[in-house]
Amino acid sequence: MVSFLASLWQILLELSPSLLLGLLIAGLMHAYLPDGFVHRGLSGNDWGSVTRASLIGVPLPLCSCGVIPTALGLRKEGASPGATTSFLISTPQTGVDSILVSAAFLGWPFAIFKLIAAFVTGIVGGLLTNRFAPAPLLAGSGHSGLAPGSEGGDKKRGLLGALRYAVFDLLGAIDRWLVFGIIAAALVTTLTPEDFFASQSWSSGLLGMLVMLTISLPLYVCTTASVPIAASLIAAGLPAGSALVFLMAGPATNIATIGAVYRTLGIRVITIYLGTVILASLGFGLLFDQILNVKLGAVDAHAEHAGWLSYLSTALLLALLALLEYRRRQQRQLAQQAANQIARGGDDVLMLEVTGMTCGHCVASVKKALEAIDQVEEATPELSSGRVWLRASGVEFASLRQAVEQAGFQLKICSTE
Repeated sequence: MVSFLASLWQILLELSPSLLLGLLIAGLMHAYLPDGFVHRGLSGNDWGSVTRASLIGVPLPLCSCGVIPTALGLRKEGASPGATTSFLISTPQTGVDSILVSAAFLGWPFAIFKLIAAFVTGIVGGLLTNRFAPAPLLAGSGHSGLAPGSEGGDKKRGLLGALRYAVFDLLGAIDRWLVFGIIAAALVTTLTPEDFFASQSWSSGLLGMLVMLTISLPLYVCTTASVPIAASLIAAGLPAGSALVFLMAGPATNIATIGAVYRTLGIRVITIYLGTVILASLGFGLLFDQILNVKLGAVDAHAEHAGWLSYLSTALLLALLALLEYRRRQQRQLAQQAANQIARGGDDVLMLEVTGMTCGHCVASVKKALEAIDQVEEATPELSSGRVWLRASGVEFASLRQAVEQAGFQLKICSTE
C-alpha cells in the first residue's frame, strides 16, 4: 500500500503542472478564437479541407465522446465527409494538454512524434473518405464548433470564460477518466516487476503491437489519462512503439464511438475510420521503434526533483477534482428535482432513456438537441441513469430519435410518466 501511494503521488506531481497548463491554453483558445473559426474552409472534397480539419483537430482537447457531436456539427454546417473524418481521427488522439503531459512523462521526441502521427493519420483517413465516400451523408444545419454548446450565445469571452471552460467543460469531461488513468498507472508501476515486458518474447515487435491494439480498440480511455498508463508500461519494459499503438488507438476508438460513427456516417466511413486508425497506429509504432529507439523516462523519473510548482499544481488539481465531484452531485440533485417538477406539471411528460452519455458535454448536447424541437418545452437529462425527462406536447417519436442520433447518441426507450 505504501508503494502504491508513493507511485500515485509521484504520478500526480509529474502530471499536474502540464495538465493545468494545457487546460489553460485550451481555455484561452476557446475564449479568444473568432466564432466560426473551426468551420471555415472545410467544405471541399480536396486535400486542403482535410488538412485544415486535421490541423484544427490536433490541438483541441476533446476526448472521443466529446468529438462526436462536435464533428457532426461540422458536417451539418457543410464540412465535407473527408474533413469530418479527418477531424474525428486526429482530435481524440492528442490535444494541447496531452502534448504537454506526454512531453513531461515521455520526453519531447515522443510527444512530437505522436503529434505528427495524429496529424498524418487524420489526413490519410480524410483523403480516403473523400475518395471512396464523397457523397453527402448528413443534411441540415445547426450544431457548431469547438465543443457542444461552446459557440454562439453560449460562448463566454475573456479570462473568466477561458477558466470556466477549462475547468467545467474540459476537465469536467475527463476528470473521472483521469482519476482512473492515474490509479491504473500507479497499480501498473507497483505490481509489475521491473523489466517484466522485456522478458516476454511476445511484447516486442509486431506481435506486441497487435496485443496492445486488441486491448485498446474497444476500450474507452481519455488521451491525457492514457499517458501515465503508457509511461508505466514502458517503465516495466514495454517497447515504446507498442505503447504508441496504445496511445493512438485507445483514445481514437471505443465501442461507443464506433457505434455513433456507424449510425451517423455510414458503413463506408466507419470502415475507413477503423482501417486508418489500425494500420496507422501499427505503422507509426514500427516506425518509431526504427527511427527513435531511445530510452524513455520512467514515471517517477523527475519525482525526486519536484519543486514548489509541482506541489502547488497537484494541490490545485486535487481541489478542482473535488469541486467537480461536488458540483456533479449538486447537479444530479437539481436534475431530479426538475424532473419531479416537470412530472407534477401535467400529462405531457415523456421519459427517455439515452445511451452513450458519459460526461457533461454529452448531457449538454442531448439537452440542446431535444430542446431544439419546437414541441419540446424543456429537457432534463440525468447523466448517472441515462434518463431524460421531457415536457413536450404532440412531439413525434421519430423526431426525438433523429435529434438524439444526430447529436451522436442512441434513444433506447420512450415512455410516458
